[in-house]
Amino acid sequence: MRKMTEENLKAAFAGESQAHMKYLAFAEKAEHEGRLNTARLFKAIAYAEKVHATNHLKALGGIKATSENLDSAVAGETFEVEEMYPAYNNVADLQNEKAAKKSMGWAEEAEKIHITMYQNAKKAALKGEDVKIGDVYICDFCGYTADGKVPDKCPLCGAAKDKFKKF
Repeated sequence: MRKMTEENLKAAFAGESQAHMKYLAFAEKAEHEGRLNTARLFKAIAYAEKVHATNHLKALGGIKATSENLDSAVAGETFEVEEMYPAYNNVADLQNEKAAKKSMGWAEEAEKIHITMYQNAKKAALKGEDVKIGDVYICDFCGYTADGKVPDKCPLCGAAKDKFKKF
C-alpha cells in the first residue's frame, strides 16, 4: 500500500472510531433527557461509523490472528500505561486540570488491569486454548475492570456495586 493511502486510512480509522464513541456518548445523554428517538438515531449512526472504522482497519491489514491481536492489545495498553498517561497526567497536573487528571488517572489504572488480562489470554492462545475468565465487570464511572466478582465498591472511584456493567 502506498504511504499516502495508508496515512489516509489511518486518519479515517481514527476519525470514524472517535465518531463512533462520541455518538454513543451523545445517545446516552439523549436517553437521560428522554429523547429516545434521538438516542436511537445516535446509536444507529454510531454503528455505521463502527462499520466504517472496521473496514478501514481491515484495509490496513490491522486485524490478524487472535494471538497477534493480543500482542497488539498488550502493546497498546502498555504504551498508555508507561508513556501516554504519565505524560498527559504531568501536563494536566502542571496546568491544574483536576477533571482531566482524574479521568486520565482512572484510565491509566484500568489499563494496567487490561494488560494482565490480555497477557493471560495470550498465554492461553499460545497453548491453543481460550482464556478462562469469569464474568467481567466494568465500572460505569471510571472503567475499573474486575474479573470474576464485582467489588462491593469500586477501588478507583468509590462507585457502588450496582454501577458496574457485567460482560
